[in-house]
Amino acid sequence: MKLDTILPRERPRAPVRFALRLIRDSVFQRTQGSQHKPVVAKPDELGITFIGHASFLLQVGGLNILIDPVFAHWLILVHRLRRPGVRIKDLPPIDAVLLTHAHMDHLNFRSLRRIIRHTRRRGHKAPVAIVPHHVEDLVNRLGFSQVRSLAWWQSTNVSGVEITMTPAKHWGARVFTDSQRGFGGYVVRYYSQAVYHSGDTGYFPEFTEIQQRLFPQVALLPIGAYRPESFRGMHMSPEDAVKAFIDLNAQRLVPMHYGSFKLSEEPMDEPLPRLLAAAEKAGIASSVDPISEGETRIISPKWVDFEGRTQS
Repeated sequence: MKLDTILPRERPRAPVRFALRLIRDSVFQRTQGSQHKPVVAKPDELGITFIGHASFLLQVGGLNILIDPVFAHWLILVHRLRRPGVRIKDLPPIDAVLLTHAHMDHLNFRSLRRIIRHTRRRGHKAPVAIVPHHVEDLVNRLGFSQVRSLAWWQSTNVSGVEITMTPAKHWGARVFTDSQRGFGGYVVRYYSQAVYHSGDTGYFPEFTEIQQRLFPQVALLPIGAYRPESFRGMHMSPEDAVKAFIDLNAQRLVPMHYGSFKLSEEPMDEPLPRLLAAAEKAGIASSVDPISEGETRIISPKWVDFEGRTQS
């Protein structure tokens, strides 16, 4: 994907000024938010803990799976505005880490090394890493027990849990010169339990195909970083997320990718109210479940009891 498809269509110096504004708007802000210990799910339950930004802990099929775990308080010069809702020391031993793409707010080297050390100290082998194609070289030397790469629609199995990579409308470069890197989302399935994490994506028609192929029941969808308007080629607005959720025909929409880092021009407190208003207008308000950082949702195996529990 070419850079002129992902950056605002302004004169050449505009991206520099844009980045400086983001730094200015975050660097002197105090970090807010509380931290909690994840609630432990029973073996037949699904547990979803929102850590912050696009980071989640899934407890599924007896496994502990992290998706895009970023515990950093700085992305180079961009300061985190809401702290991770879970401390690494309070995580259970991690069986697998899923990385959707190589961007720094989704793949953080220091966080990954700390997760591996934490799991080993708990007496478990290092986690398996699952990454898109051409991201392997970034994580091969971090200490994972195994690194598996997937292309869109390919699947792998970790101790009975099926993990399938899904398409996305985004880009995968870590720096401006490595545009060959893959990107995507994941559907994590254990029998009837199926959770979809879209990764970063703009709205696109393939949400319907994801529904037809994989039938996700919980959709973790991004709702932030959509302004300026050109960003909607790679990120969804709250209204786009509602359309995607309807295409997916899922039961529960959990919003993500908002509130933690100042990555775009919209006010930090705008995405969630806009999502709730759009969901009300579309008649799906009862399906939207904003999870606070550090909060765990426990879902019964029958998918009828959706109960939120938080443990400090």
